[in-house]
Amino acid sequence: MGPLTVSHKPHAVCVPYPAQGHVNPMMKLAKLLYSKGFHITFVNTEFNHQRLLKSRGLNALDGLRYFRFETIPDGLPPPEIEGTQDIPALCDSTSKNCLAPFRELLARLNSSERCPPVTCIISDGVMSFTLDAAEELGIPDVLFWTTSACGLLGYVHYASLIDRGLFPLKDESDLTNGYLDMVADWIPGMKNMIRLRDLPSFIRTTDRDDLMVHFLKRESKRARRASAIVLNTFDELEHDVVVDLASLLPSVYTIGPLHLLVNQIPHSPLSSIESNLWKDEPECLQWLNSKDPKSVVYVNFGSITVVTAQQLVEFAWGLANSKQSFLWIIRPDLVRGDSAMLPPEFLEETKDRSMMASWCPQEQVLKHPAVGGFLTHSGWNSTIESISCSVPMVCWPFFAEQPTNCRYAFIEWGNGMEIDNNVKRDEVEKLVRELMEGEKGGEMRKKAAEWKRKAEEAASTDGSSFLNLDKMINEVLLKGKGN
Repeated sequence: MGPLTVSHKPHAVCVPYPAQGHVNPMMKLAKLLYSKGFHITFVNTEFNHQRLLKSRGLNALDGLRYFRFETIPDGLPPPEIEGTQDIPALCDSTSKNCLAPFRELLARLNSSERCPPVTCIISDGVMSFTLDAAEELGIPDVLFWTTSACGLLGYVHYASLIDRGLFPLKDESDLTNGYLDMVADWIPGMKNMIRLRDLPSFIRTTDRDDLMVHFLKRESKRARRASAIVLNTFDELEHDVVVDLASLLPSVYTIGPLHLLVNQIPHSPLSSIESNLWKDEPECLQWLNSKDPKSVVYVNFGSITVVTAQQLVEFAWGLANSKQSFLWIIRPDLVRGDSAMLPPEFLEETKDRSMMASWCPQEQVLKHPAVGGFLTHSGWNSTIESISCSVPMVCWPFFAEQPTNCRYAFIEWGNGMEIDNNVKRDEVEKLVRELMEGEKGGEMRKKAAEWKRKAEEAASTDGSSFLNLDKMINEVLLKGKGN
């Protein structure tokens, strides 16, 4: 039997940044492109490929005929723990070590008789080494920034922070003396509502050579070389920010919430392809089934946030004292340098109204009728999923653009409140009670319902995000060789 006939399908190579919050949205975008007729090659790092096999099963990455998985090395030694690698080390290593193996992968794909030639690349906004390879091949490279639009705008303005002498901080006292309350009034799309403390957090350092500041300044500058920028947001949610970004970067397409678009794909073998690096615990949903509508606080700090043992205890007693039911996701690597140990008295006191798990299917949890509020780290995936599921939030931003998302939820969208970074049990108790039972919580719930409706409109077949996805495909991705 001869080789398979190579189709004339367009062939998109998708390259996520190797962390859970980046792999998941890239997988959603890849599924959408597959449903539109693209051959997909999804490129994980070797380390994350092994994690996926461990969490999803040995056949999880077999793929389909037109949806295949490949790997490239990340250039780092394997970590000692099962979890996300050190972020600065990963950013530094991928930017320096991934281009050569990525070029080799593209050459191998282009010489293969089992897949069509590569016609376009979609890579994470912070994996912009792919631009060099795309330019050599003369094919489009779309950068998918998995941040909010407001988070990306913050990174784009890192250069102006340096130019204005606002970075680095003069000394450590600037973290506490009110300096960070200065309003960033030179960013037109942010309506004078963003303070220095609300911009992506890497600037809060006295180190002028800080790796992450210079990495993100460089990546956001390189974004100007992209064929287009795509964002997992929708026009009405971040309109002014998107307008500002569009004046600074190439074509910007808002195509979110991605999970609402993916939910419209007819059921197929594609549905079995998942990207969770931790094993889901479906018991969470069974437990929620036993609870009254809007009676449960969902607590999840995402895939990267780490807390101190003391912060864990403060959150625990705040939740216990609130007297609310709660579902709390505690990853094995959640506590910095320690195992996540909760006081036995806390476990005893809350045993009839709590469930703890190490990971869960978050989208299904957020849209469960029993969930009435979300205690979150304000990562963008969690925020956009919360918005589209009509769940108000208490936000405890940890790092990166999470403070920006939190500020927008509080000031602009009206569906969130912020916990002080120096977490104390009394404040956790007060805000969780307000979220679930208070007047402010009720107002936030109404706002959340409005945003859910607007998110669904954007993802409908005549909505802005649905149409923007088709425009991006036709105006950018199908401009590659042979299309």
